[in-house]
Amino acid sequence: MEASDVVIVGSGHGGAQAAIALRQAGHEGGILMLSRDSTPPYERPPLSKEYLAGEKPLERILIRPEDFWAGKDITLRLKTNVTEIDWMAHEVVTGDGSRIGYRKLIWSGGGDARRLSCSGSDFEGVHTVRHRHDIDRLREQIDGGARRAVVVGGGYIGLEAAAVLRKLGCTVTLLEMQPRVLGRVAGEALSEFFADEHRRQGVDLRTSVAVERIEGEAGNVTGVITGDGETIPCEIVIVGIGIVASVGPLIAAGASGSNGVDVDEFCRTTLDDIYAIGDCAAHANPYAGNAVIRLESVQNANDMATCAARAIMGDKQPYNAVPWFWSNQYDLRLQTVGLSMDYDQEVIRGSIEERKFSVVYLREGRVIALDCVNMTRDYAQGRKLVEARSVVDPALLADTEVQLKEML
Repeated sequence: MEASDVVIVGSGHGGAQAAIALRQAGHEGGILMLSRDSTPPYERPPLSKEYLAGEKPLERILIRPEDFWAGKDITLRLKTNVTEIDWMAHEVVTGDGSRIGYRKLIWSGGGDARRLSCSGSDFEGVHTVRHRHDIDRLREQIDGGARRAVVVGGGYIGLEAAAVLRKLGCTVTLLEMQPRVLGRVAGEALSEFFADEHRRQGVDLRTSVAVERIEGEAGNVTGVITGDGETIPCEIVIVGIGIVASVGPLIAAGASGSNGVDVDEFCRTTLDDIYAIGDCAAHANPYAGNAVIRLESVQNANDMATCAARAIMGDKQPYNAVPWFWSNQYDLRLQTVGLSMDYDQEVIRGSIEERKFSVVYLREGRVIALDCVNMTRDYAQGRKLVEARSVVDPALLADTEVQLKEML
């Protein structure tokens, strides 16, 4: 039976960083990375941005050059799905029935794009944004002349895709079921700003609108029917309504978890010698008041990967990384630090009209997060305020004449 000292399931940011971090920490044993994907590890954020726009080819979004992995004695096995875990025997089972032994297992399975449950959701022309081949299929359709698109979901994926589609000359209708876009991740001021910006760029953005079904002809999309009975003609539907954590084999093996898989401060699951990192790992996050959450970001995947690798190497350091995120839409650069959940006050710093401002979020007087639009200095300096949970006078925060670093 095949075996490797460390087996990593998943080749996204977390899986790739785990392998790299192990080698950097001096791990000399075998490292085997198993991936459902057909492409060596690549960056996911550009999929809805530069890769969709055609501005970056595949070679420029690879996490490392293709020959890097062999050079570090990291075995990369693509098109391989792990279907079962026998944690007592320290073995994983792949889709073809092969069994692979391990000493330590790092699960970086990420998640699968959540799909619409309505009729017509399997028509040709309905796309998700999760993997390279998703975007390749979408680009083929656009290059073939499709120009009418409906984007379902007003989160970052949906908004980024809408911005690129407009750049590519498509007419875009964006449907969000909630009363505002970015409702789960940002305050009302930022939501309103981005909704206004997309409308200014020609997006027909509608909130509090549900999708009833998708119409088609000969298996191809022809339109989206909304909850109030309106038909929106289109050839393209992009569904950006979140992900479902890919943890089935872990839960079936007995790991604890209801929304993803539970991990402790060292990214260990409740199964011996099995770690979980990235989008699928539910953890008590200090920047969310120690609420158990999943974070879907590159930062979280990379930092959890390093945490797990250190723990495997005997250098246990609790996961305590500051969350950060970014989004590019049109000529807007949004940079976020901290988590704004449960904020009780938001302070605007700068000029929304000039499209250069920050939103500072407070809870009980303490700075917990910032959303910075074209304000890189605020983002860099505000990080320290979030880390320190600083108490700052809101009037001072709003004063752009005073730099944030002076408020520590």
